[in-house]
Amino acid sequence: MRIGSINWKKELRLLPAYVVLLLWILFTAVLLFWILAASLSTSPEIFSGNATKFETGLHFENYASAWKEHNVSLFFFNSLLYSLVTCVFSVLISAPAAYVLSRYKFVCNAIIKSSLIIAMSVPAIMIILPIFSLTTAWRIRGRTLLILLYIFTRVPYTTVYLLNFFASLSRTYEEAAAIDGCTPMKTFWVIMLPLIQPGLITVTIFNFLSVWNEFFMALIFASSSKMTPVGVGLLQIVNAMKYSGDYGGLFAAVIIVFLPTFLIYIFLSEKIIQGVTGGGIKG
Repeated sequence: MRIGSINWKKELRLLPAYVVLLLWILFTAVLLFWILAASLSTSPEIFSGNATKFETGLHFENYASAWKEHNVSLFFFNSLLYSLVTCVFSVLISAPAAYVLSRYKFVCNAIIKSSLIIAMSVPAIMIILPIFSLTTAWRIRGRTLLILLYIFTRVPYTTVYLLNFFASLSRTYEEAAAIDGCTPMKTFWVIMLPLIQPGLITVTIFNFLSVWNEFFMALIFASSSKMTPVGVGLLQIVNAMKYSGDYGGLFAAVIIVFLPTFLIYIFLSEKIIQGVTGGGIKG
């Protein structure tokens, strides 16, 4: 039965999925609201279950306390540095590699592609000890170490992700560029790379979120508080709660750390969808 432009028969079949989706949205919204309310409440209000009542007003000083006293500012800017540098260099390395692998046939082409996929599937816990041994022998430490690790771990994923985008482009672009006298290098940077902009934006977002939320490697290799990112930083704040009892500051720190991820999903969700679906369209 169709009324207007709505196929009600189809919509009724999808009703269970709508119900599950609605329940998930409500649960997430309630959870986020409670965390936001707790970040503006005092510790006694949180433990008494009155975090959402704001009986003593809104305590924005919790955010100042988290930012300064609990070193969230340091953790925040460390993660921002790691994420941005990783996004830039992973694309600079992976985009030319993906272009060559997808547009040219040569010996070991298939082997390299398979190796990249295998590299993506290796759990981080399996390579931690070899990496730790090598970095100790080579005396690589500090922020440089974490940045290099993040770049190397994101390159296989970024390269594989961009393969389909380059493969979907018509070869007439390269033929026209060759007629105009463009070298293969110039053709890549000036013509081909801008054409996969949706894919670049999406993989950059994924890389940013991956590095921003990364915990395990940072826990092992962040040897000092000066290089600690937000994931390990939150763990340190939780441990400090045993002595300070500033749980309002803890939830304020959670909101500050969560904010970049939330804003990315809110303002760039359409870009993510375009990038995810764009690689399957053949030119």
